[in-house]
Amino acid sequence: VRQAVGRAVERAREGNGPTLVECKTYRWYGHSRSDPRVYRTREEEEEWKARDPITTLEQRLAAEGIIAPAEIERLEADVETAIQTATEFALNSPFPDPAQLHQDVYAPLKTTQADVDAEKKYCVSVRQDGSIRRIAYWEALNEALREEMAGDPRVFLMGEDIGLYGGAYGVTRGLLDEFGAERVRNTPISEAAIGGAAVGAAMAGLRPVAEIMYVDFTPLAMDQLANQGAKNRYMFGGKTIVPVVIRTQGGTGRCIAAHHSQSLESLWVHFPGVYVVMPATPYDAKGLLKAAMRDDNPILFIEHKMLYKLQGPVPEEEYVIPLGSADIVREGTDVTVVAYSRMRHLALEAAELLAQEGVSVEVIDPRTL
Repeated sequence: VRQAVGRAVERAREGNGPTLVECKTYRWYGHSRSDPRVYRTREEEEEWKARDPITTLEQRLAAEGIIAPAEIERLEADVETAIQTATEFALNSPFPDPAQLHQDVYAPLKTTQADVDAEKKYCVSVRQDGSIRRIAYWEALNEALREEMAGDPRVFLMGEDIGLYGGAYGVTRGLLDEFGAERVRNTPISEAAIGGAAVGAAMAGLRPVAEIMYVDFTPLAMDQLANQGAKNRYMFGGKTIVPVVIRTQGGTGRCIAAHHSQSLESLWVHFPGVYVVMPATPYDAKGLLKAAMRDDNPILFIEHKMLYKLQGPVPEEEYVIPLGSADIVREGTDVTVVAYSRMRHLALEAAELLAQEGVSVEVIDPRTL
């Protein structure tokens, strides 16, 4: 192994690319305790046991006089004692305090009070000031990506057709020309590869924004995102971060059939360690995407396919919308409707109709699910 890895390291340092080191070994037991291991002979097992590296190392050390048999026995006894001590410590330890349930599951949010205050100010101006410029939902997302890429060299984009084509809905249009193919990376049509590479890049210190073209295909990257990415911080006792954003889009409305029209946010909110964000307006789309790209948690950012052409006011000044911050879109006293993404707009239409009948409807958009 040392020789093989040594050759691989030398090859990499010479610039000749990566090496896959395949280490074949043998397992003494089957997949479960009930496995009778009828698929191999006992002679085969004995042959492999004679090649056990622990056994052969012990024999070689003794044959060359490096260690005496008594020392080997003492070493084995020490190992047994260490294992027994650790086992007894674990069995005698108290169960964790239920109050620690969420400890190390999420990295602390990076939003400051200044961000909260600024967003309140801009949110008011967006609603009241007709002079604020109006842009499309897709343009707001494009601006957020451009600004964060310009401000942080660790940010890069990856996904299917996001380069020259500009993405299926135009969100990455023009970014390849501005930042180059190193930071705007087209990928193969493999959601598992996209998710795995994005999570790995985030673990290695970059801040990837990966696009999975339709939310319907995010389950193909389930292990990479929901297990490896979302649980990494918890598995390492809060010592790591995985700052990855997965942009995708969902919902119905464009007649593109069952495989491209689902709403899977309810699936993703059940995985500990993942935040799910679903903006409904151009203002929210830009502010929430910028916040997501700066955050240290894995974030699934879901855009509704029927909102990309929606026009709305977006300030030219710098702003972010704090994750976890809901928006009271319409005040009311009789009933509260909670709606997000495209349904926010339909809820407002319903509220207008009910107002004509004397019913006062409050509409709240959670924005971050």
